[in-house]
Amino acid sequence: MTGAFLAGCLAGLAVAVPVGAVGTLIILTAASRGWRMGAAAGLGTATADGLYAGIAVLFGSAIAPALAQVAVPLRWGSAVVLALLGAMMIHGAFRRQPTENKRSLRTFATPVSAYVTVLGITVVNPTTVIYFAALIVGSPSDQIDDAATRLAFVAGVGLASAAWQVLLAGGGSVLGRVLSGPSARRWTTVVGGCAVVLLAVRSMVGT
Repeated sequence: MTGAFLAGCLAGLAVAVPVGAVGTLIILTAASRGWRMGAAAGLGTATADGLYAGIAVLFGSAIAPALAQVAVPLRWGSAVVLALLGAMMIHGAFRRQPTENKRSLRTFATPVSAYVTVLGITVVNPTTVIYFAALIVGSPSDQIDDAATRLAFVAGVGLASAAWQVLLAGGGSVLGRVLSGPSARRWTTVVGGCAVVLLAVRSMVGT
């Protein structure tokens, strides 16, 4: 069971560490709204990773081909939502005067809305479950073969992904404290919003 848990930790880090549009969104959310809001957004992604890991260990080899068939429209949907969020960040940065800019950066109203929104964005990315399914199929059959080892694997994925996402939020929070002036916050948000939009467009083009 320990081996399955460690394998889950490695798999969770492998899927979480590459910082794409969602990771950038988490960092910028923490920078503009604080660690709590950024961590809530990050835990949304970690929840989706754990959910998909659970689906993969139970049904992955059976449903991965079906998910592959709808991967393109789902990825487009995720990219469109991310592009809209990035555009909202850019618009919000210029909507008010610098002294009021902190109010304009509220892409998410509450930690719960940040969690639910980012969870939804991550869930509609089917490449995660395909990744985990391929990992399960390629694993030794005696490593993840019963309920206990499957649970340990999923727990490892969720905990490792959550730890990384919270770390990203912490980095974003530090960035927000360093760039504490209104103008610095404004331009950090503009750059971050542009990055989210560009990464979303790249995801669309990659389809």
